[in-house]
Amino acid sequence: MSKADVLLGLQWGDEGKGKIVDVLTPNYDIIARFQGGPNAGHTLEFNGIKHVLHTIPSGIFHPTAINIVGNGVVIDPVIFKKEIDALLKLGVDVKSKLIISKRAHLILPTHRLIDAASEASKGKNKIGSTLKGIGPTYMDKTGRNGLRIGDIETNEFREKYDALVEKHKQLLSYHNYEYNLAELEPAWFEAIESLKNLQFVESEHYLNNAMLAGKKVLCEGAQGSLLDIDFGSYPFVTSSNTICAGACNGLGIPPNKIGNVIGIFKAYCTRVGSGPFPTELENETGERMRQEGREFGSTTGRPRRTGWLDIPALKYAVMVNGVTELMMMKADVLSIFDEIEICTHYEHNGEKIDYLPYNIDPAYLKPITIKVKGWNVDLTAIDSKDKLPAALMEYVKFIEKAVSTPISIVSVGPDRKQTIRMN
Repeated sequence: MSKADVLLGLQWGDEGKGKIVDVLTPNYDIIARFQGGPNAGHTLEFNGIKHVLHTIPSGIFHPTAINIVGNGVVIDPVIFKKEIDALLKLGVDVKSKLIISKRAHLILPTHRLIDAASEASKGKNKIGSTLKGIGPTYMDKTGRNGLRIGDIETNEFREKYDALVEKHKQLLSYHNYEYNLAELEPAWFEAIESLKNLQFVESEHYLNNAMLAGKKVLCEGAQGSLLDIDFGSYPFVTSSNTICAGACNGLGIPPNKIGNVIGIFKAYCTRVGSGPFPTELENETGERMRQEGREFGSTTGRPRRTGWLDIPALKYAVMVNGVTELMMMKADVLSIFDEIEICTHYEHNGEKIDYLPYNIDPAYLKPITIKVKGWNVDLTAIDSKDKLPAALMEYVKFIEKAVSTPISIVSVGPDRKQTIRMN
């Protein structure tokens, strides 16, 4: 029996997971998304074309891999249909390569309305939601009110939909939020009809049987470890478990069947939306980093906040995920700096510490950084490890030692070809 490898982000999302899944897919038979929803934006670039996937696993462009949307994912049928339509235009065989778990929950139009109403009511305390209805859908899941993919095949589907919408209308009246549901429903029901053309499966049986047969599975995470509902910077987090344990819950794979855990991180840090960010650069350096890295959300287009690499936070993510190998993205972005800073410790309540504490609010915590030499070399055309500049190799070794985990890939550009294997 084979084991399932897990690939996930170690920061606040946007680490470059989509590209790496795309690069690794030829080694796997099945790519399975295990949490999140269309708040994810996994960007892939190849043959000079940029593709952004929100719900569909990033292995969809390879002719051999089966792609599964797991039970831990929440699906907006309208966004899902748009993704499928775009793939069909590119000649992708979606029908035979894409499978959806019957246990995956559906995002209703009213979930999106509740998300917008809730965020609007928070004022300056808003979380920075993508307003895709993710949080309210997970709330209905845990509140045992949710509507699932498997319900589409039942005679009671419309009855269940109407009952849930009535509950949502009561919530919306509490928020005193104006909306026009009649405008949103036709596209939603049309998308539900198109979903019926895809395969719905009990993904827990499908995946465990596949592993019994020796098939190789890669579990694809969304968002990042520091946005985990339990271990992230709560309450400025997402609504699901983004860490490795989420692959077990989100796919029905037992913990003893997890193999390698691949952690993706940027050579620096970014964050979208609200919440504490210890190494944030709210200055010209941060703006240069943003522009050079094209740091704008692939789902929302929002400018990302930028900052230096945070070793205590990275160590924390490696620990809670049991990471076995690291992959460093966007090394090429730091080429513009003569000098690079790395956060090695924090000053926390007057004490110097090297770990991520419960409260990382700036009132309690300040980053302690060191300066290292930059490499000032255009990395984008480099195609092998032995051509990488010495200063970058030192940066890699420093990180490997600091977090006690090897770096197996360094990415030097957005294209799948701009990927340097380190071993």
